[in-house]
Parts: sequence; structure tokens; C-alpha cells
Amino acid sequence: MNLQTSDHPARPSRRVRWQFNATTVIVAFTGTFLVALALLAVFADWIVPYDPLRQNLIQSLQSPSAEHWLGTDDLGRDVLSRLIYGCRIAVIAAAEATTLAVLLGVPIGLFIGYRGGWWDWAVMRVVEAIVSIPGIMVAIVIIALLGPGLHRAMIALGILFSTSFLRLARGVVLAEREEVYVRSARVIGASDRRILLRHIFPNIAPPLIVQVTLTVGAVLLSEAGLSFIGLGVQPPHASWGTMLNTAAAYMDLNWFLAIPPGIAIIVTVLSVNLLGDVIRDSVGRGIATGVSPEAPAIRYDAGVAASAGDAPVRPALKDEVLRVEGLQVMVTSGAGGGEVPVITDLSLGISRGETVGLVGESGSGKTLTGLAILGLMSKPLRTTHGSIMLNGTDLRSLTSRQMEQVRGNEVAMVFQDPTTSLNPAFTVGSQIAEVLRTKQGLSQKQAWARVVELIDRVGIPRPEERARAYPHELSGGMAQRIAIARALSCNPSLLIADEPTTALDVTVQQEILDLFRDLQDEFGMAILFVTHDLAVAADICDRISVMYAGEMVEMAQVDALFSNPRHPYTRGLLSAMPHASDRNPPLPTIRGNVPRPGSWPAGCRFSNRCDFHMAMCDRRVPLEGSHRLVRCVRADQLELESAS
Repeated sequence: MNLQTSDHPARPSRRVRWQFNATTVIVAFTGTFLVALALLAVFADWIVPYDPLRQNLIQSLQSPSAEHWLGTDDLGRDVLSRLIYGCRIAVIAAAEATTLAVLLGVPIGLFIGYRGGWWDWAVMRVVEAIVSIPGIMVAIVIIALLGPGLHRAMIALGILFSTSFLRLARGVVLAEREEVYVRSARVIGASDRRILLRHIFPNIAPPLIVQVTLTVGAVLLSEAGLSFIGLGVQPPHASWGTMLNTAAAYMDLNWFLAIPPGIAIIVTVLSVNLLGDVIRDSVGRGIATGVSPEAPAIRYDAGVAASAGDAPVRPALKDEVLRVEGLQVMVTSGAGGGEVPVITDLSLGISRGETVGLVGESGSGKTLTGLAILGLMSKPLRTTHGSIMLNGTDLRSLTSRQMEQVRGNEVAMVFQDPTTSLNPAFTVGSQIAEVLRTKQGLSQKQAWARVVELIDRVGIPRPEERARAYPHELSGGMAQRIAIARALSCNPSLLIADEPTTALDVTVQQEILDLFRDLQDEFGMAILFVTHDLAVAADICDRISVMYAGEMVEMAQVDALFSNPRHPYTRGLLSAMPHASDRNPPLPTIRGNVPRPGSWPAGCRFSNRCDFHMAMCDRRVPLEGSHRLVRCVRADQLELESAS
């Protein structure tokens, strides 16, 4: 592997480049058009060539000409001038209705979601009654009470669309009000108002932005429809809806009259919706990288990597289940669409019945390694090099449909928090049965019998009763056992456990670890165990791989690693273990933080935090060894120092 810095941005793949270019074109088009629309609305009085209300019956229903670029209507009024004034109506309508919808819906949604009880029940029954009737009918009823006209119509639309914002705000509050950070705010004495505005409201901002763009498009269409039927803008004022109404009456005499307002409505609504799609796809996506538009991008030299890998090629292990060689994962950065590596030249193997641990600080790439094996990485991430061999099959060469067959059958994963990995809407038994019926084609009766057997096998008493329970009715330890039962339902040959004991207390942790050992002895599966807790890794793992900044820095048998760590990072992790420490002297820590992808040092990635740094560490350090691997130019010296 060869990483270089370049003054030029990394060349993304054709697919990534196409996606980036498509997004850029959409943003450029929609942004330019909407800005132009706003400018036309503001400066319409100075831009229009004619007074949009001036009539000239002699020139009525003319086709486009040099004098009237878009022709004239039935009263001889200039169509272009009326179209430009229609932009002002469109902007006013969108602003009024959307603002009213937000001001009505969001505060009420926040209030009833947080307060709950009778308030929530009463308001939601009203909302359900409104949304059960076609929206245009609700708007017509409100306009019938208020009277026709643009502003009255927008009040009606604002009331109608406020239900969407109300339900959005309520849904976010219901999800967030039981979170620990909200309870912590209550403990310190924060008022309900401060909790809502300071702690919960920021969580509604991203979906609120998307909902606003969707509502603007819907308002524009609704305003045009109401004006078309005479309930919105009233003649002789110009709006795209009234222009369509006129065009419909004179379609036989001048069909072109319908084209300008029709195109204006279509393009405007399309632009707003496309912009909303881009915002929706951009909010909360991606991985933070240290690459800025001015910084040199990290470039991967594929030719060098293909000829000489960073990690030595090792012979296959006996009864090898998983073999990863030279794996590299890239993420598309926001800086010009270039790609930044987040995992580089990762190689490891796991035999049948063996447990290999992945340890390291947050941001080292442990969980991402498991997701890469399963092919479950999010869209900005992709594997670019290396192989992932599972039972002799390269998973990177499989199609999406083929990978669906592999997941669950040959490889499964247990996630960190069982309360989020289990669906709260279904019983735990039905969730396990779904896997059995989908993957193994069992009947409902056969699947249920197998579910009860699996729940009993993972040590849960009264398995048939527990199978009918919902996740919230189980303790954390029981829920994690259910997650393990679901993962093992199809007897996979590889189990990836992503910090499965972190959310559990110490006693339950030990029970889960014992369960893993028993199940491994029974099924003979290989386990890739991701954890932050070195004590847990020492308890259950046969070998441990230490990861730092997207690469492996040391791998060894558990006893050898703990008795004689040869990499300074491994030594720092072991010295920082709080177990059996009386904190006198204070517990050692590793200074600094794991650097972000794209901000790694040019040589040893741990060099800026290492107490043994030398000039030679500023060059790329390979992973060396046979049975024991270490990535450090001073590994032998540190071993001697440790021995002395």
C-alpha cells in the first residue's frame, strides 16, 4: 500500500464522479432558477415590459412576436408581464402558507408530544379527522368560511399543511423525550420550556428543513389549483392559476396560452422538490474527515498496491473461515467529491472455533471492518481494494442479491445495543421466526418451534412466554440474548459481535461471554469480537488485533499481547486499563485523539502521540512478522526495554 499526498484532488471512481456531477448539476439548476424567481418577484415592477393589467382588445389572443414575446391573452394583456407578476404571487403564496404552517404546526407538535396525556389525544383526533378528508376539500371549506382571495387562501393552506409539521414535531419529541440526556436535563432543574427549545428542538431542524421544501412545492400547486377554480387570486390580478383558467377557456383559439404558466408551475415545483431531495440526502450523512478544500488530498496508488502490498501475505490458517487480505475502505469527502481512505491494508484470518478480537479507540475502524465484511456500509463508503474470503468465496465479487443469501446463513452480526437492534413493534419471537421463514423456508409452525428452542438455548427461562414478549418488556441482558438467538438462528459459520456487552452490567456481561463460549463450542463458529474493553477481550479472545487510525498496528495471541506489548499504542491501551487500579498514582492516559481520516501523519499514524517517536517514524511503516505482527520500527527495541 502506498499513500501519497498530492496537490491535486483524488480521482474518484466513475460511479462516484457521476453521482457528484449529477448532484452538482441539480443544485446549480435549482439554485439558479429559484434565485431568478425571487429576483423577478422583487423587481417585477421594473422588469415587466408592459403593465400586466393594461387591456388592448385589438391585440387579443396574439401569438408570440417581437412585440409580445409570449403573446397576449383574451383581453390583449401581455402574457410575459403577467407571468413575471405571477412569480411575485408564487413567492408570496409559498412564504405565507409555509410560514403559517410552521408557526402553527411545530409549537403545537412540540407541546403535545412533550406533554402527552389528554392534550395529545385530543389534538391528534382533530388532526386525524383533517387528514382523513382530501386536502383540497378542507381548503375549500376554510375558504368558504373566510372568503376568496390570495391571503385567505394561504391561511387555509397554512392551516391544512400545519398538520404535517405538527405530526413531524410530535414524532421527534416522542422519540427524544425519553432519552437519557432529557432526563439529565430534568435532574439539573431545567424547565420544560428550556428542554424543548434547547435540547429537543435542534433534533427537529434537519427533517424540518426537508419538510419545508416539500411544503413549498405543495403550496405552489395548491395555490395554482385554487386560483384556477376562482378561490385564490381574483381577476384581473395575474397568477399562474388564473392564467391557466383563461387559457382553458380559449384553448381552441390560442393553445399557446397554457404553455407559459404550465411550464412555470412545473419547473418551479420540480426545482423546489429536487432541492428538497438534495437537502434530505445531505442532512446527517457522511463521515467527518480532516480534508479541507485547500488541503492536499490523500491519493491511493493502486499500481504500487497491486504489485506489493503493505501487509505480508501469510499462508491460510487451518480450518480457516474468514480471510481478509489488503482491505481498503474509502469515503467520499465533501471537498470536491474526492475519496479519503478510512481503512487501509487490513489483513486478518479467523479459523473455525476461534475468536479474534478487534480493539482500539473510537474512530479506529473496528465497527467499520465488520460492516465492510457484511457489505452493510452506508452510501459514501465503499471497498476499493483487497479480498474478503468467507469459506472460500470472495464476498466482494457477489451481487447484492447473492449477499442477501450470505447474510444470516453464513455470517451474522450482534450489535451493541439490543434495544435498538430489535424492532419495538413486533414480538421478539416473530423477529426470530421471520429470519427462519425467509432464510430456511420453514413453515410458521416449524419456525415457531425453532424459535422456542433457540430462546431456551440462550438461557432464557419460560422461552415460549418470552417469545411472545416485546423488546421493551425484557431486560437488557435478556434482549441481548434474544439478539444472539436471532443471529444464530441459521447456524452461521462466522459471527461478528460489535461490542455486545458494553451496554450491560458486569454480572450480565460475564453471563453473555459464557454464552458466547458455550455456543461457539456447540456450533463451531468463528467469532470476530469488537470491543473497547481489553479485559473482555482477554476473557473471550484467542488472538487480538489492535487497530489504530484505520490500520492494524499489532496482532498476537492474547497471553503474548498482554505480557509483552510491542507497539507503543498497545502498551498505552493496556496501561490505561482501570481494572484493579487504586488510582495512586493517577491512571495513565494516551495524550491526544485518534486523527480523522485524511489527517493521518505521513509515516506512522501514531507518531504524533508516541513517546518513542524518532525521525524514521515519519516514513511509512509496514506491518511485519509472521505469527506475531507489529507495525513499529522500534518494536525490537521496545521489547528489550520491556524485558529489562
